[in-house]
Amino acid sequence: MALYFLSYDLRGNRDYEKLYDELKKFNAVRMLESNWCFNRINTTAKSLRDYFMGFIDNDDGLVVSEIASS
Repeated sequence: MALYFLSYDLRGNRDYEKLYDELKKFNAVRMLESNWCFNRINTTAKSLRDYFMGFIDNDDGLVVSEIASS
């Protein structure tokens, strides 16, 4: 299992609900205004980034980083 941090910068429309709803499905914990953390198994930061890009607009920014794995 690995701990991931997700940080985003929503520009323009700023429709947060789609992203928030999906983060809740991952049992993510909000650490700061636009920073969340969650645990996952059998995945990568790149795969998670690509997945979450589907819940934001094309002009938004998103970073997913793997912090620790066990």
